[in-house]
Amino acid sequence: MTLQPLATAVHRAYTADLDAEDLYRMLRLRVDVFVVEQNCAYPELDGRDLENSTRHFWIDSADGYVLGYLRLLEDPDGGFRIGRVATAKSARGLGLGRKLMRAALAEIQRAPAALSAQSHAQDFYRSFGFEPAGEEYLEDGIPHVDMRRCPAPRG
Repeated sequence: MTLQPLATAVHRAYTADLDAEDLYRMLRLRVDVFVVEQNCAYPELDGRDLENSTRHFWIDSADGYVLGYLRLLEDPDGGFRIGRVATAKSARGLGLGRKLMRAALAEIQRAPAALSAQSHAQDFYRSFGFEPAGEEYLEDGIPHVDMRRCPAPRG
C-alpha cells in the first residue's frame, strides 16, 4: 500500500450509490483500526451503514486502499451523527481526518451534529466546534465522551 493519497480527494456517496467493492474497502479499514489495532471485539457492523440516508466519506490511496473514512448518519430529530472516523495507521499525520471532517461538516452546514469521541481525540473534534456533552465513559474498554456541535443561527 502506498501512503500517497490519490490527489487527497474526499469521495462521498450514499450507501445506494456504493458498489460492493468500495463498501468492502471501507469496512476493512474500520475493522483494521477499531477491531484489530485497538484490540476491541465488538459488533462493528451495526446495520446503519445500509440506511438510505447514510453518507460515506473516504480518501483512497493511489493503489486503491482506503486511507481515511467517516460516515454521516441522519438522526430522526433532524440532526446528524458523525462516526467511524478512522485513518489507516500508515497514513496518520497527513491531515486526512481533518479533510474528512471538513467535508462532512460542509455537507450538513449549520445543522446540529453529535459524535462519540475517543477521549484522546477531544481536542481534534473541538477544533471543529464540538463540545463535550456529558461525562467520560468506557465503551469497549476505551474512554469516550459524547460531543455536540450546535452552530449559532445565522443572524
